[in-house]
Amino acid sequence: MRRLTILLVSALVLSIASALVSLAAQGQTFTSENVDYTLELPSTAWRVVQEADSVHQHTEFIYGDRTDGHLKIRKEVVDEGTTASDLAKRDQEQKLRFIPGYVDGKEERFAGRLNGVTISYEYTSGGKPMAGRTYYLQADNRTIYALRFTALRDKLSRIRNQTDLIARSFQTKQ
Repeated sequence: MRRLTILLVSALVLSIASALVSLAAQGQTFTSENVDYTLELPSTAWRVVQEADSVHQHTEFIYGDRTDGHLKIRKEVVDEGTTASDLAKRDQEQKLRFIPGYVDGKEERFAGRLNGVTISYEYTSGGKPMAGRTYYLQADNRTIYALRFTALRDKLSRIRNQTDLIARSFQTKQ
């Protein structure tokens, strides 16, 4: 009986380890010569739809379909001493509150390779309930990266672990 228990526990541990290795292998690292950062995309469902170039100053990704998950990354050069929280408040006051059906969410501290804050909010687009979650990551005293995730409200909540993972993995190139 004891050997059977040991065998079952061993098999369970091996299958969990195998699943974790398989999940890790599905991710991919994104970088480009046109950007000064790298990040991890946790699944092959994430794909680049627009890279930063001389015309577009941001990179965009989608998760399957744009309504399932959309990520736009912008580098914000700010006045010295501006914090990620300051930029989040400015965006809420100057941009977000004008989106149709906008409902303000809360600001939370966020820790990853770069630290900052995140805000969540809801809005409507074409009569559909949407949600947004923006990570403001402070690179230095003059640079903040805004990672803006949007999707249908119920779908954004389903991929929250992936949005957190992407934001935690985000780092500037050395």
